[in-house]
Amino acid sequence: MKRVVITGMGVVSPNGIGKQAFSEAILAGKSGVSRISVFDATGLAVQIAGQVKDFDEIPWYDPFERKHVSRSVPMAICATTEALADAGLDPGAMSMEEKRDIGVVLGTGGGAQDFSEAQYISWLTGKERQASLYAIPSGTMGTMSSEINMRFGFRGMSQVVTSGCTSSTDAIGYAYRQIQAGMLPMIVSGGVDTPITLGIVKGFILMRIMTSSWNNEPERASRPFTSNRDGFVLAEGSFMFVLEELEHARARGAKIYAEIAGHGSTCEAFHRVRLESPEEPARAIQLALKEAGISPADVQYANLHGTSTVLNDRIETQAMKLALNCCAHRVPMSSLKSQIGHPQGACGAAGVAATLIAMERGQLPPTINLDSPDPECDLDYIAEEGRRAQVEHAICNCIAFGSKNSALLLRRIQG
Repeated sequence: MKRVVITGMGVVSPNGIGKQAFSEAILAGKSGVSRISVFDATGLAVQIAGQVKDFDEIPWYDPFERKHVSRSVPMAICATTEALADAGLDPGAMSMEEKRDIGVVLGTGGGAQDFSEAQYISWLTGKERQASLYAIPSGTMGTMSSEINMRFGFRGMSQVVTSGCTSSTDAIGYAYRQIQAGMLPMIVSGGVDTPITLGIVKGFILMRIMTSSWNNEPERASRPFTSNRDGFVLAEGSFMFVLEELEHARARGAKIYAEIAGHGSTCEAFHRVRLESPEEPARAIQLALKEAGISPADVQYANLHGTSTVLNDRIETQAMKLALNCCAHRVPMSSLKSQIGHPQGACGAAGVAATLIAMERGQLPPTINLDSPDPECDLDYIAEEGRRAQVEHAICNCIAFGSKNSALLLRRIQG
C-alpha cells in the first residue's frame, strides 16, 4: 500500500482567513465567535455564531454568477487556491494528463443549504424571478466538488462525502484510501460548510443543543468540558488540503506537513442525534492506531471533537480513556471549537489543520473558556493557554449525528 502525505493547506476560518492568520489565532487562543450579522437574529434565543468576517467573495467567484451557488463555493475555492499554492502547484501550467491525475473529495454536512433556503424564500414570497436558474443542480451537494474541478480544470475523480459532522474527516479518509490503493497520485480534500442561516439556526434552537447563555459575551460561549456549558456554537468555514503519494511528493520536492498513517470509522447506530456510549468512538481511534502500527504510548497530542454539549464532552472523555488506556491522562488534548465554534461538516478538517500547525510550530493550541472544569471531564485539555511540545503522532477525532465516529492518525515525517 502506498504512503499518503499532506503537502498543502488552505484555511478560511472564523478566527483567521489564510493559514498564517489562522495559525497565529489558534495558538494565541483567539475566539472567532461573534454576533450574527448575515441575517437579523434579533429576538432569537441564539444570536451568536462562528461567522467568517471580512471575507471578500469577489476574488474567488464572479459576482454575476454568485447568486447561482452557495456561500460554501467561494469559501472552498479560496481555501483550495491557498492549499494548491502551499503545495507548490500551478494548475494553469499543468497538462491535461497532469490534471487527470488530480481528484477532488470534498466533505460537507449541509452543503448548499443556505443556497436552497434562499430559493425557497424567493418562491414562497412571490419573488420567483429572483430564484436561480440552477436552483436544482446547485442545491445538490454532489455538485459542490465539481465547482472546484471547474475552477482548476482537474479531471480526476470528483466526489462529495456527507456524513454529518464527520463529513470532512471521512472525505480525507476516503481520499487517503484512494491514493493508498494507487488510484490517483494526488487528491484535493477537506471540508466546507456555511450553515449560518435563519432556518438552520431556528432548527438547532428547536433541538435545544446550542448555547443561548452567552449572547452578550460571544467569545466566551463555546466552552467544551466546563461545568457550565450548555450547548455548541454554530460556525462556518473551509479547510482544504493537498493529499499526495509520498514518493510523488518527494520526486517534485514538495514540503510535507505529515503522513496520514491511519483512519478508523465506526457507527453506534443507536440514536438519530446523540452518541450514547463511548465504545464505538474508542474503537474508531483504536483502528487508526492499529493501522499506523503504534500504541497509545506513542501519541503526543489529540485534537478532540469537543462540541461543548454536556453529553458529547463526557462521552468523548470516556472514549479517550478507553482508547488510550493508562496513557489517557498524560496525552494533551484540545478542542478547536472553543475558539471557532462548530463548522459542522468542516469541523474534522478544521481539527486536522490545527493539528498540522501544532506539528509544524511545535506548539499546541489551547481549549479556551475552560475556567470551571466538569469533574467528569478530567483529562488534560490544555486549558486557556497553549504549550510547547514536539508532536510525532497525533489523533484527530470526530463524532457525528447518527452516532458516526471517525478518527485520523497523523505522523510527522521529514520532507
